Amino acid sequence: MDASAAYLADLPAQIDRAKQLADRAVAQLTTDEFFRVLDGESNSVAIIMQHVAGNLRSRFTDFLTSDGEKPDRHRDGEFEMPAGRTRESVQADWDNGFRLFSAAVTALEPGDLLRDVSIRGDRFSVVEALQRAITHVSYHVGQIVFLAKHLHSNNWHTLTIPRGQSDTFKPPR
Repeated sequence: MDASAAYLADLPAQIDRAKQLADRAVAQLTTDEFFRVLDGESNSVAIIMQHVAGNLRSRFTDFLTSDGEKPDRHRDGEFEMPAGRTRESVQADWDNGFRLFSAAVTALEPGDLLRDVSIRGDRFSVVEALQRAITHVSYHVGQIVFLAKHLHSNNWHTLTIPRGQSDTFKPPR
C-alpha cells in the first residue's frame, strides 16, 4: 500500500476516534453543564459543537467541487446559542457534520490528494484541506474534553488511562 492509500485508510479512523472522545465526554454532562458558559469570553460545549458542525457541513458538502465556505454558512452565528436550541438538535448537527466529513474522506482516491480545493477562495491541496480539518476538529475536541472535565469535576469518568494507573497499561517485557 502506498502512503496516499495508507493515509486515506487511516483518516476515517482518526475522525471517528476524535468524535468518540468528544461524545464520551459530552455524554457525562447534564443539560445545564452542556449549555453552561463560564464567562463572557468562553464558549459552552454546545457552542463548540455547533461551530464544529457548521464548519464540517460547510467544508465537506460538495468537498471537491465547491468552495468550502458555503454562502449559507454564518460562522459568527455558530458562536451564539439561539433560544430554544436543544441538546438533541446540537447533537444531530454535530453527528451530521462528522457524517459529511467521513463520507467525503471515504469517497476519495489516492489520486485525489493532490487535487486543489477552495476554502474562502484560497486554493489548497486536498491533503492540506484534510489536515486543516482534522487539526481543527482535534483542537475543539480537546476544548470539549477539558471543559466537560472541569464542569463535571468530581463525577468525571476518565476517557483514557486513569491517573496513577499507567503501569497497568504497559506491555509486558
